[in-house]
Amino acid sequence: MKTERIDPPAQADETTMLVAFLDYYRASLILKSVGLTDEQARACAVPPSDLNITGLIRHMAEVERAWFQRWFIENGASPIFYSDDDPDGDIHVGLDDTLADAIAVWEQEVQRAREITAAAQPDDVAQHVATDPQRAGFQPNMRWILNHLIEEYARHCGHADLLRQCIDGVVGD
Repeated sequence: MKTERIDPPAQADETTMLVAFLDYYRASLILKSVGLTDEQARACAVPPSDLNITGLIRHMAEVERAWFQRWFIENGASPIFYSDDDPDGDIHVGLDDTLADAIAVWEQEVQRAREITAAAQPDDVAQHVATDPQRAGFQPNMRWILNHLIEEYARHCGHADLLRQCIDGVVGD
């Protein structure tokens, strides 16, 4: 695994800026896992929460897949880790689930998301339109999706900071 975290530019066009911030947070999440054993990465280190670093990485693979594939291009991509039986299956890791496997799946989803993003403009709208009663008619554009992913990664990077510090005392930004 090679993760290079590059600071976003101070000046750039909108898409370049959004993608740079998203890539910064993507790298930040993975950097929180560097040096952990599979057991440490599966640890629910902040009871009673069941959050763990492997689960966060799996969750973000699902988030990437959902927003770029199921929403933006509406390709019907099925869930990877969760199911109707366990809607939090991305977070619920088993003893055979490894950090390396989670990162490999995440990398595939990020690569596909980058391809989809590169082919879109900020104002391009998602192919999927929500039909559920709470969000009926909701149809975000690429700008909204990129901003949402930045928000989601930032929140979960904070969780990973706390988990990592509780696991082995490592802190950092």
